[in-house]
Amino acid sequence: MAATLLLVSALAEELDHPGVLHTGMGKLNAAYALTRALRGGPPPALVVNYGTAGGLKPGLSGLVEVAGVLQADMNAGPLAPRGLTPQDPSPMVLSSGQPGVLCGTGDQFVTAPDPWLLEQGVEVVDMELFAIAWVCQREGVPWRAFKFISDHADNDAGTSWQAHLASGRELFLQQLERLRSDPTAPLEAP
Repeated sequence: MAATLLLVSALAEELDHPGVLHTGMGKLNAAYALTRALRGGPPPALVVNYGTAGGLKPGLSGLVEVAGVLQADMNAGPLAPRGLTPQDPSPMVLSSGQPGVLCGTGDQFVTAPDPWLLEQGVEVVDMELFAIAWVCQREGVPWRAFKFISDHADNDAGTSWQAHLASGRELFLQQLERLRSDPTAPLEAP
């Protein structure tokens, strides 16, 4: 019997597929929508996030899997180091338990590399994954995330993102078929 998967994507334009929870853009929308979904019935065996991301690592392209995610825009110094929420025991990086890239999530569309993110080893940036991973951690549900590199987080990011918004859909749907039969299936290279 196949494991129950909850597919989560910010926008229908990224993944228009039956049964996908579309959260809307940003951390608050993602946290709210996923929390409501998880509280609305039996928990899934796995939450699977798919979306677009800006690539910070030169040469990174296509569909990538996320190994861990950190909060790129949390900066509450001097109460806590950048990336950590004061009074929250969560680690700086939330791990998917899978190999892959490090993602930085923030409520801004990145059009220039942030030196702090590069120092942390962040390779891709998005606007929802940290909230999704955080809710999953709180609710005790495993998660995996797959990101299609739609832009390079530079001056052309907005134009590139819009042009490639739906470009990774088919690559992800191929991976999804493997996940439906084996939720631990590694990302296959195209």
